[in-house]
Order: sequence, then C-alpha cells, then structure tokens
Amino acid sequence: MAKYFDVHPDNPQARSIHQIVELIRSDGLVAYPTDSCFALGCRLGSKDALDRIRSIRNLDDRHHFTLMCHDFAQLGQFVTINNALFRAVKASTPGPFTFILPATKEVPRRLLHPKKKTVGVRITAHTTAQAILAELGEPLVSSTLLLPGETEPMTQGWEIKETLDHAIDAVIDSGDCGTEPTTVIDLSEGEPEILRIGAGDPGRFSSAAV
Repeated sequence: MAKYFDVHPDNPQARSIHQIVELIRSDGLVAYPTDSCFALGCRLGSKDALDRIRSIRNLDDRHHFTLMCHDFAQLGQFVTINNALFRAVKASTPGPFTFILPATKEVPRRLLHPKKKTVGVRITAHTTAQAILAELGEPLVSSTLLLPGETEPMTQGWEIKETLDHAIDAVIDSGDCGTEPTTVIDLSEGEPEILRIGAGDPGRFSSAAV
C-alpha cells in the first residue's frame, strides 16, 4: 500500500521531504508532482523500481527515460551538450522541456536508448520536486504518469493513490501541478527535432534559434 504525503506547495515540510528521500534511497517508486504533471520517479541505481515503471506504463526498451535534475550543473554531469545548443538549453531551464542528449558514462546502461546511447534530461521549476532533488543529491529517473490506453496524464494525487496503490510506494500530493506533459526535443544529432509538443514553446528551438 502506497504512503500518501500531503506536502505544502510553497514551503515543503522538511520532515516529509526527508521521509520521501529515504524511501527513494531504499529503492522506492514514487509518484511526484512537476510543473508539467505528475511523474513516476526512482533513484538511478534501482533496477526493481525501473522495471515497475516499465510495467505500469507498458514501455519497451526504446523508451527514453528522463533524468530529473536539480540544476544545470547536475544536468551537465549526465549528458554532453555542444556549444551551439548550450545557450538555448540553459535559457529553457528550469521549465517544461525534456531534452534528448548523448549520455555520459555516469548514466547506467539500462537507462539508455539501446541504439542511440541517449537519455532525456530536464529541470523542473516545481518547488516540492526541487526540495526532493536537493536532499536526494542526484537525479530522479522519471517518466510521465501516463497509463496505457490513456491520452492524458494523471493529475490528482488521490486518484493516483487509488489506481496504483499496490504498484508504487508513495504518492506526493502538493496541490495543483501542470496537466500537460513537457515538450520533448531531441538534440542528439545537433539539429533540434521536436518529438512531442507539450507545455513548453518549441519555437525557440527552431534551427534559426540555435
């Protein structure tokens, strides 16, 4: 049965954040809010939790997982960005964008796209998610909480608890969060390729913009 954390959206309770982080460090799988809707998240090294995300979302090995990073410096440890794209990516973080980029050796092989050796990265502006990431000290492996057969992500904490009670370890409810997934932009080949239009404005990543 999943634990339910009711976290203040502006001033997350330190005790709750600590309990959530300890659960994640113990290979727990959590549903947590971002600025672009709820996501499933676990620590980098948790194979069991990663397998559970694949099962919940019915994902194949070509799915790009996202590393939710605390800040741009942390993001830079896990992906490589050329100088031409650096300014555009930095100017768009934090925010509702996911970037597909070549992974560094810091990223576990099981998280990589099998052919391209790439991974998704993003930085959320959500206060509670930022508090969790700050205490955790490493990125959260994340995936949008979009169930198979559904066209829209889950957005209500109580509904997530009711639906996934025995599949995840915790639901973090912090009031309203976004209802639209991120805009996903593949930058791994140099030229921006928009894979999904979501909450972020993709216009800034036209070829002329970068």
